[in-house]
Amino acid sequence: MPKVVLHGVRSNEPMLLAVQKGNAARSAFLNYSHSGRCDVGGRRFFSVTCSLFGRGPPSRKEKKTVDIPGLERVTYADRMHFVPGLAKPIFPEWQRDWHDPHHYRGPNNEEMKLHKENPCYVFNQRTKILEGVRQALWLTKSKLIQGLPEHILSLADDPANQIEDQDERVQQAIRHSRFWDTTALRPKRDRFCPVLLRDLLHLCGTLQVKHTSLSKRILAENYRVAALWNRESDVFQVRGLNGMLLNSMTPLPAVAQSGEVLATENHTLETFYPISPTIDLQCTYVYDQKNDTGFRDGYPYPHTHTLFFTETEDSAAKFKPEQLRAKMIMFAFGNALARAKALHGEHPQVLEHPVVVQSIATDGRLFQFIVLQLNTTDLGPDTGVKNLVWMDQDQLLYDYAKCRPLIKKKIVTVPAGLSGYQPETFKKFLALHLHGAV
Repeated sequence: MPKVVLHGVRSNEPMLLAVQKGNAARSAFLNYSHSGRCDVGGRRFFSVTCSLFGRGPPSRKEKKTVDIPGLERVTYADRMHFVPGLAKPIFPEWQRDWHDPHHYRGPNNEEMKLHKENPCYVFNQRTKILEGVRQALWLTKSKLIQGLPEHILSLADDPANQIEDQDERVQQAIRHSRFWDTTALRPKRDRFCPVLLRDLLHLCGTLQVKHTSLSKRILAENYRVAALWNRESDVFQVRGLNGMLLNSMTPLPAVAQSGEVLATENHTLETFYPISPTIDLQCTYVYDQKNDTGFRDGYPYPHTHTLFFTETEDSAAKFKPEQLRAKMIMFAFGNALARAKALHGEHPQVLEHPVVVQSIATDGRLFQFIVLQLNTTDLGPDTGVKNLVWMDQDQLLYDYAKCRPLIKKKIVTVPAGLSGYQPETFKKFLALHLHGAV
């Protein structure tokens, strides 16, 4: 059999020769396609030859019609069929005499009733701002204080405010959400996060016997909030769905007294130039200038107590911890601002009675705590009284919860079951729940 040389390789085997030819053809095709001279267009070719050297059909190029003033185009509209040499007719758009929801075309933005000349930058439940907490503090004109207020944390340290067999019952709640609620070896976050949150709220609710004001609260889901404000020369709005809300008949008391509030006038807001503060916010010219708490007038639980956020498995709705904390600040601020404007009107002013809103977020293991006090609705300039935000971040409730042990090199590194329980995290959760009732 004659010897064949292909790319400097000798072969006496016919099968090996065919493989080498195929590899050479594939490499030639890849080089040809990456050079920009081949456009397969994402089409599937089931034969080897077509997949290596095939080309898709050329794309159609629309011919540009040239209108010459004073000359009338001769078309085949009267003949009702195509005639070579005559131009294609252009008919007016057909308008239906009835409403067809399957072929409805909405009006242009300029023709809508809610169209405005100045744009509005909207923060919704899926917004992930680039600068995180720093950007949220600038948008809400707030000063950040690390850690939760001491007088709130002290509520859970009092033995009279603690639950009987507290640590054991909290661990039972964790096991219920991770092991007993489902038969899956590794349940998803959108399954065990809401279960854990509701179990912890149920444990806190057992203190209603000692503190009857805890019974004057109610949980609300799928409500929509809307809050509009001006910041310098721009218009901002927080709106949309935002987790689960705990409402109360009575408002939360002010966390910071008047002296600490007036001292915020000397605080300078942190900027992040050259990045614009409107980055990652939805810009729209069609919006409604309204402030709405999401509940009708006369609702018996009008005051916002605590917002709860749970992380899901949806990649589009999954937030990094920094972005999640920014979302907590924005929606706590939106609820507080909507309530303040409902009580004191639309006129910008320093509030005599500040509005306090709390927020808790968890992914089923890690907890974020925020307390926001709205001191002013005059949010336009950087000067004057600022709002206050207390933050306690990245608090672990437990280290691991595994159905099977984690074994590496025949050594059990993480045992099966619940391990690394942190009782201080639940104390903070309980303290925020007791705030305003003790």
